[in-house]
Amino acid sequence: MTFFLPVMAGPKGFIKPMHKKRKPVSHLFMAMNSPCDIQVDGDDVHLARELGALAEAEAHRIEAKYSRYQENSQLSQVNRSNGTPVEVDTEMMALLTYANSCYELSDGLFDITSGVLRRIWRFDGSDKLPAEAEIEALMPLIGWDKVTLGKNVVTLKPGMEIDFGGLGKEYAVDRVLMLLAEKTDSPILVNFGGDLRVSGPRRDGSPWRIAIESVEPDDPSAATLGIKSGAITTSGDARRFLLKGGVRYSHILNPRTGRPVIGAPRSITVAARTCMEAGIISTLAMAKGPDAERFLRDEEMAAWVLR
Repeated sequence: MTFFLPVMAGPKGFIKPMHKKRKPVSHLFMAMNSPCDIQVDGDDVHLARELGALAEAEAHRIEAKYSRYQENSQLSQVNRSNGTPVEVDTEMMALLTYANSCYELSDGLFDITSGVLRRIWRFDGSDKLPAEAEIEALMPLIGWDKVTLGKNVVTLKPGMEIDFGGLGKEYAVDRVLMLLAEKTDSPILVNFGGDLRVSGPRRDGSPWRIAIESVEPDDPSAATLGIKSGAITTSGDARRFLLKGGVRYSHILNPRTGRPVIGAPRSITVAARTCMEAGIISTLAMAKGPDAERFLRDEEMAAWVLR
């Protein structure tokens, strides 16, 4: 089970392992527009480096396959289909099936077709809001219930797109940890931009120590927690938001309205068995806005909320 110390949640990308003891061997790289860190708590430096290279290759494989920014990705092929059925492999079908379950369980609050809203919402800290007409023009392109799933076949209505931004990185963390755990018994930490998972406690039985910085840019204070198993993700608007008329607009969008969720916490950190589970819960909690804490209590999740 996971062991936690009291913490103050921070934004994505701000979770960094910190140790006073002998440091694990670390492999750093960039993938999915995030700093990535693989830490192996063992004495075999050569093996640790091999595991780091394996993790990096797997992260780039997933990115090349599911990134909307790469024209040759399988995801881009689906998004260019314009109503034509597209055959996908077993791995992608599993992700689509998972997204379907999240959509149903969240009553439509988690919807991977809502990524088209990025065309008009630019969360750059400015006060520039899209016009109502721009929002309404995109709403017909949103709605997972408009997508048809068959046996390894997906069909989008013309103009629709899907976006794995809400679960792709979390899937990559879980996938990489599974691959590395097959190669070694040494304790491992996989951290992709603040979404992280560990294979177990450190060799001496102690938890991995995680530092979480404040969401305030001028506040250097940090809290720490210890984790012996499972995963942690954080959702928040510390860096992606709009501010107009004293109202802060979070980058978390409601697929039903095409507009930002109002009244959400600044950040929510969730601990769960897997990174995908933690990620969906932290995202949904943000989508609940002022009811985030109640949602987390109802779900009986280990979580930390900062408003």
